[in-house]
Amino acid sequence: MIKYELNSMGNKAKDDNLYQEMCRVVGKVVLEMRDLGQEPKHIVIAGVLRTSLANRKIQRSPLTVEAMEKVIHALSGH
Repeated sequence: MIKYELNSMGNKAKDDNLYQEMCRVVGKVVLEMRDLGQEPKHIVIAGVLRTSLANRKIQRSPLTVEAMEKVIHALSGH
């Protein structure tokens, strides 16, 4: 398991919740891509999340938005 460090927040419970949400959003994208017959590459996953995040019609919790942003940053290197 790859552990993404979230030391900057300093709140262990929030860090754990954020990490779990990051894993959930990545897992969802990977499974959806598999169902569509696409190979889940890290840059493609980041692109899917970036596109999804840009859709403001979908209500997301602040935790989910933060998790998606951190995953995009971690996978794309930006």
